[in-house]
Amino acid sequence: MTITATAPRTARAAHAQRLPSTGMLADRFRRPLRDLRISLTDRCNFRCVYCMPRAVFGSDYAFLDRDELLSFDEIERIARVAAGHGVRKLRLTGGEPLLRRGVEDLIGRLAALRTPDGDRLEIALTTNGSALAVKAQALKDAGLDRLTVSIDSLDDELFQRMNDVRFPVSRVLDGIGAAHAAGIGPIKLNMVVKRGLNDGEIEAMAARFKGTPYTLRFIEYMDVGTSNGWELDEVVSAAEIVARIAALFPLEEIPAAVPGETARRWRYLDGGGEIGVISSVTNTFCGTCNRARISTEGKLFTCLFATEGHDLRALLRGGASDDELAAAMASIWGARDDRYSEERASLTPELRAARPRIEMSYIGG
Repeated sequence: MTITATAPRTARAAHAQRLPSTGMLADRFRRPLRDLRISLTDRCNFRCVYCMPRAVFGSDYAFLDRDELLSFDEIERIARVAAGHGVRKLRLTGGEPLLRRGVEDLIGRLAALRTPDGDRLEIALTTNGSALAVKAQALKDAGLDRLTVSIDSLDDELFQRMNDVRFPVSRVLDGIGAAHAAGIGPIKLNMVVKRGLNDGEIEAMAARFKGTPYTLRFIEYMDVGTSNGWELDEVVSAAEIVARIAALFPLEEIPAAVPGETARRWRYLDGGGEIGVISSVTNTFCGTCNRARISTEGKLFTCLFATEGHDLRALLRGGASDDELAAAMASIWGARDDRYSEERASLTPELRAARPRIEMSYIGG
């Protein structure tokens, strides 16, 4: 059965319909498509200095109009077709995805989708945590499985300076606690580390979340987009981060939990849990990347550092069938040869600066 973006919705059972398998996709480097990240909005209530600096995203910045955003019907349709191509995990991003009205309804619809084998897709969400204390139970009830919360410092003054809207870190911590109490899990906490800004917080963050139900992940400061003024000497390497933590709390590396995982994992020897490090600058992982991204208005991007996307919204609103949408996605992924993180080291600073890139707030992390 072909379901269009405007098809009437008569019962919950309609959500569970699934397409026959359209075949597992592989790109030019034989990387499969397993993870689809969907941006729900280009708006965010934070103005983090490494993502949406106020100097660029000020009060006069022109965000997308509502009718430019993918509707929930359109998102669900893309997700259903993607499941037929081998996608097993959906991650909702932004901007700040909890700013999108009715996000719980969308999660419920996505959670009801099934793979060609009848399995449920894994539903994850990345958030700045500002609305979690209010939304956590509704998100869990809707079917959210996994949660990632951005938290870059425990020092309130520094945290507020980094988010640049005077939002206190205590409210994010309250939201994390509410999500855990609601039964969402696993919960991962992401800290973007920028030298000279919050790198002094590495040990304090590790100590705070060691022995808790949460997995703390440290992310090397990346050159996503062009608005954050990225410089290589502002990157704190994953190796340095691990060494600094291990000097306080001995660690051992452990294998990836799933193929294509972005973070290298390290376990505390005393049983106090684990940390992750995401090293897309100093220790790239392009060779196992199995992720695609859908921007807020429906463009398919095959790399976080892409220079352009492929317009699926035009197909959706132009009357394309599911078979045509599936064929378009297969063609795009099959032609994929992205490996920017591997190529970065061979580029001069001038070439890196001249290369157009998509902003993280638009494409999602």
